[in-house]
Amino acid sequence: MGCRPFDALSPQHLAIAVAAARVDDVPVGALVIDAFAQPPTDIFVVLSGEVDVWLDADRIGSGPGEKLGPGDAFGFSAALAGRASGPRVTARTAAAVARFPLDVVMPAFASRDGARFLADHIAHARRLASGPPMFTVVADLVRTEPLLVDAADSVAELARKMTERSLPYAAVDTGDGRFGLVTDEILRRRVIAEGVSVDSPACDVMIHPAPTTSADTTSADALIEMLDHDVQFLLVTSADGDLRGAVGERDFVFASTTAGVSINEQIRRAHTTGDLILRARTVPAMLADILERGLTADRVIAVNSAIVDSIVRRALTLVFDAHSDLTTDAFTWLSLGSNGRREAVPSSDVDAAVTFDDAYADDIPRYREVFGEVGEVLTQCGISVDAHRAFPMHEGFSRTHSQWREAATGWLARPQENQGTVMAPLLVDARPIFGDPGLPEPARVFADFNRHPATMEMLLYESLARRAKISTMRDKLAGRGENFDVKARGLAPIINIARWSALGVGSTELQTTDRLRAAAGSRLLPQRDATRLIEAFETLQFLRLEHQLRQVEAGRTPDDILDLDEMSTIDQSVVDGTVREIAAIQKRMDRVAHMHPAQLLAAQRQPVDSESDSSRAKGTKSPARVAKDLAASAGIRKPAKRGRRSQ
Repeated sequence: MGCRPFDALSPQHLAIAVAAARVDDVPVGALVIDAFAQPPTDIFVVLSGEVDVWLDADRIGSGPGEKLGPGDAFGFSAALAGRASGPRVTARTAAAVARFPLDVVMPAFASRDGARFLADHIAHARRLASGPPMFTVVADLVRTEPLLVDAADSVAELARKMTERSLPYAAVDTGDGRFGLVTDEILRRRVIAEGVSVDSPACDVMIHPAPTTSADTTSADALIEMLDHDVQFLLVTSADGDLRGAVGERDFVFASTTAGVSINEQIRRAHTTGDLILRARTVPAMLADILERGLTADRVIAVNSAIVDSIVRRALTLVFDAHSDLTTDAFTWLSLGSNGRREAVPSSDVDAAVTFDDAYADDIPRYREVFGEVGEVLTQCGISVDAHRAFPMHEGFSRTHSQWREAATGWLARPQENQGTVMAPLLVDARPIFGDPGLPEPARVFADFNRHPATMEMLLYESLARRAKISTMRDKLAGRGENFDVKARGLAPIINIARWSALGVGSTELQTTDRLRAAAGSRLLPQRDATRLIEAFETLQFLRLEHQLRQVEAGRTPDDILDLDEMSTIDQSVVDGTVREIAAIQKRMDRVAHMHPAQLLAAQRQPVDSESDSSRAKGTKSPARVAKDLAASAGIRKPAKRGRRSQ
């Protein structure tokens, strides 16, 4: 007899579950469980007979919501949540019911099939029960009253209170309007591994400020925040700042759109590179699941980017554990490109750089060898390492702080030399994900990017030179006229415009849509155009993600080439209209930009009258033309097309 999700258990785990199970014979009409009164510690499966189930406490006086028969499970929602959330179950006929302790069957619910089962159950429960959707905001996921301790409480007292409450965390009242956070993991590391005295105050071991989210934040956004910051828990506060509780990765299994991401916890706990590779290979299927369950494409991509960060961090830790002569304290790992912008899709390469403390300058060649091993692990995880050398095993992407500062200063002053036009776009997208979380040295140098006219001019040229279009004449001559490169011909122009515009207004945002919002209303990017570019970016990213997930499911390598012949008429129309919209905005930028120095255009945030600007632009050179003429007069060749590296 098959029984979801227990049929996903390995033979070993299944044998353990069977040995721990207890079977009850229940007479007709007898109460099996009332999980509205008290949360169960077991999960139930009907072996024979039938049971009646009430999913809504307000409807217990009327007929049951549904009936279950052999092979059906119940009680898992309340058991997993640890709260009295239902259901109430009675025997419809004489029945045999098996009870499984939650701990022994938990692996079934952490599996992909378990996540799908929970999502199906939640969707089914929504149809049967009254009231708002379940688990859509963080408040729905908070299971217990919070544990709040004083900053002066000793570590021993703190651990005792956590044990009494059976909680893996405690919030610390710091008196500054923010909270500290202590977890089981922090206590093990600080007390056992580092030898901190148990008489020390809680403030000596806490994370401060604690990662916090609001109770009305959506479950999806909270999960992305937790993954992005690589933390186990988020403290949850009310609108007025009062502590409501905490949520961890396990709590998100109840939200249908985030149920599958328990895989991130498995990645963080991988003990070997083989285990990491096995877990990482399941990520694309999980992405398809949560997209199908209703999570928006931009959030699915954000989840993927956060999980890629987790894979990279774990790969670094596992590989360097095998090299005791080297320390991960020596460097900070920077994600670049789409990973740096948190826009990684299944086809995205891992672009990365490393900045070292100056004291390790002589050891860098040895570190580069080990970074090569990290790259090999990532490749086996299904994440391709940048083929264009944008990876720390190469000399140009692993330097000391001083070396980065010297190189970046040169790129800003003379972008046409030493590949400055290649490196600058990569490094302004840099985001530290391992090591020192502070502002990395390359980003610190680029903080006043808009004060360097030559670099701003070259980036503007890049933004306008690559026009959005369905296909090129070369594509048509080669017989590829019905293929659309969604990245190069649609997304890349938006990414470039967003990067340049955001730098012009001094924004530190990284994600493309956030950059467009930051620059909206500037002289070069009116609010209307920014809104249209945001809509265009989200539309193309959705089509790209769906295309790549279908390729992965079919066992093919994901790419960015959409076959327009295979798309529906509606989707073809959407692509055509979206690309035309992007191209029109690029043309308008080209007409307007000549009127002001490039580095000042985006900084002027007053509204623009596009028609009058257009009329004044007639008969004058565009900034792209000006930049090209300047480059020619200086003996500089036109920048080669670099495809993905500046994206």
